[in-house]
Amino acid sequence: MDIARILIPKIEDNRGNLSVIENDVLPFEFKRVYYLYDVPAGAERGGHSHIEQKEFLIALSGSFDVVLNDGQEQKIITLNKPFEGLLINQGIWRELNNFSSGSVCLVIASAVFDEGDYIRKFEDFLAFKNN
Repeated sequence: MDIARILIPKIEDNRGNLSVIENDVLPFEFKRVYYLYDVPAGAERGGHSHIEQKEFLIALSGSFDVVLNDGQEQKIITLNKPFEGLLINQGIWRELNNFSSGSVCLVIASAVFDEGDYIRKFEDFLAFKNN
């Protein structure tokens, strides 16, 4: 599966830790940053794949599960460290669930929003993968 956990540089200090993400941390230049928060208990986010866009997800606070599917296998990865993120390359179906109270999911994307890059139905995703 075309995903990877990537450690984010962490500068430890007794006053609090600091992590920095610059273009040398990620294998793509990022064009968009957004975050999910106040996700109600039991709610799910995601539920799509991208044709071209790559994304890097970080649990800035709390935790959540990322359910991934490449058309052949499914994996569940729990994110719960603000100094570690999950790289999701294009062509991977993702769903986010099991958000803890107060969790914040930061997403760094390789492209600006383009609805044409989204595959929003799992059946369409499977057809895309089988072509």
